[in-house]
Amino acid sequence: MRPILTLLCLILVACAPAVAPATGVKDGDGGPSTAPVQSPHALDAGQCAAAGGTMRPVCMMGTVQCVVPYADAGRTCRDGDDCQGDCRAETMEPQRGPVTGRCQANSDPCGCYANVEDGRVDAALCVD
Repeated sequence: MRPILTLLCLILVACAPAVAPATGVKDGDGGPSTAPVQSPHALDAGQCAAAGGTMRPVCMMGTVQCVVPYADAGRTCRDGDDCQGDCRAETMEPQRGPVTGRCQANSDPCGCYANVEDGRVDAALCVD
């Protein structure tokens, strides 16, 4: 019975929602803040403006969401941990060997792209 309960607990933990990425606010030692922050997409207009974003329609459905620009947009990266947002591949074609990408420009979730993680291009995907 105990192994079943342990397995169920592990499954529940694995299914828990992830904490949204930091929006680039620095903590006291100059590094990125590790405090959980609300997803830019869930902000209301006032919170969005305070975060430096704009409310605008996104994706094919035109759902209005807060889109926050990232200060490190366009910087060379080799992993999403190098960026405020994701590290985007410059091409969606499979690549051999280690690759670099560019930090995404803003929190807009829409479009077709491939992310770079650990110096490798992930599978391409389209979000609309």
